[in-house]
Amino acid sequence: MKIRIFIYNLLYAFFALVESFLALRFILKLFGASVSNGFVSWIYEMSAVLLDPFRDIFPVRVFQNTYVFEFSTLFAILMYAIGTLLVFVLLDTITTPIMKKGK
Repeated sequence: MKIRIFIYNLLYAFFALVESFLALRFILKLFGASVSNGFVSWIYEMSAVLLDPFRDIFPVRVFQNTYVFEFSTLFAILMYAIGTLLVFVLLDTITTPIMKKGK
């Protein structure tokens, strides 16, 4: 039981971290944050790996040569959320019969 809770918390922390990096990337790009800033470039580098499987699925829209709207980032956020939900359901499916046997 405690292992199950630990796994759920670990998965939730990983999901929150992934979603945070992608959301920050989206907001920073949308508002035209300067790449020369260390924090901004660090967020872009960290989120680039997470975004790679979804890159170039949708067009990138640039407004006034500064503000970037990345549809792929929004799609990645949605896919990671769905993927995490599916892992939670899979863990529930696998661990529920085990827990019932232990009673």
